[in-house]
Amino acid sequence: MTKIETVEIGRNKFVVGQKESETAQGHDLLVEVLAVSLNPVDLKHVESYQSGNQKIVGYDGVGTVIGIGEQVTNFQVGDQVYYAGTTTRAGSFQAEQLVDERLVAKKPAQLAAAEAAAFPLVSLTAYELLFEKFNFIPQAGANKGRSVLLINGAGGVGSVASQLAKWAGLTVYATASPKNFTWLTQHGVDVPVDYHAGQPNSLQQLADDQFDAIAVFYNIESYLPRLVQLAKPFGHIGTIVGTQKPVDIALLKNKALSFDWEFMFTKAREQYRMASQGQILSQVAELINSGELKSIKTKTYSGLNAANLNTASKLIATGHTVGKVTLTV
Repeated sequence: MTKIETVEIGRNKFVVGQKESETAQGHDLLVEVLAVSLNPVDLKHVESYQSGNQKIVGYDGVGTVIGIGEQVTNFQVGDQVYYAGTTTRAGSFQAEQLVDERLVAKKPAQLAAAEAAAFPLVSLTAYELLFEKFNFIPQAGANKGRSVLLINGAGGVGSVASQLAKWAGLTVYATASPKNFTWLTQHGVDVPVDYHAGQPNSLQQLADDQFDAIAVFYNIESYLPRLVQLAKPFGHIGTIVGTQKPVDIALLKNKALSFDWEFMFTKAREQYRMASQGQILSQVAELINSGELKSIKTKTYSGLNAANLNTASKLIATGHTVGKVTLTV
């Protein structure tokens, strides 16, 4: 059989690999990968890899459909697509990838592959948290008079969440370093907030009981007591980052607040409403094509190889990147 090139997890880094090419069956698309994005979740898998786990990661992909399974109904060979995939199968760091069509959408026509690759994982995460967990209405201007606070607003998820929230009519506050305030306002934020304590526009200076929902794209442990004060009664506090110790949600009781976990891989892992992810990505593509959502790509490496992935990993590991880092084949 034909061999294809892969980039796999080695000893705390990415290494060159190979595998046999595969054939699409059932609901699968076989995609020739054109561009990918590197996410913190990829780095976590590299750091914690154990023998027997999936060695090919990568949870953002853009490519061309080169094969379809017999149950595929929405795509054909030659389509340009984008997707975030699943943790239960080999990821996008390979020349060709099998991915379930229900997790896939047509690539935004207005974006090159390198820009489109920045969107899938973070868009699904932001959309699910805002509209499926916080229950905001996913329509243009439908949530006027309501407000949301984003912790770590200049990162990948925050940069999409702010734009989706603004499109939906919310007043958007977001934290970042002051050097990134321009990025925030360019991506839908109404009020930038300095994440450094003690500053005139820090979290400590905001009025209590003013946010309908608060999304935390960072470790929530140190933030939670203050966020409870900032949230309106019957509001929501949600996060996407796992914690190192138990979170005391008893703090939320007196204001009847809801605590929401968001994990965009749950739908595929649990075979739960999988097709909704393809539908969300289709809506995101429409918003991109209409100019409602701006590019969040800030750096692209030419070449999907171990060297570039290891260099990009060091950049992301600093914790100070803005937007998303992508790689093209």
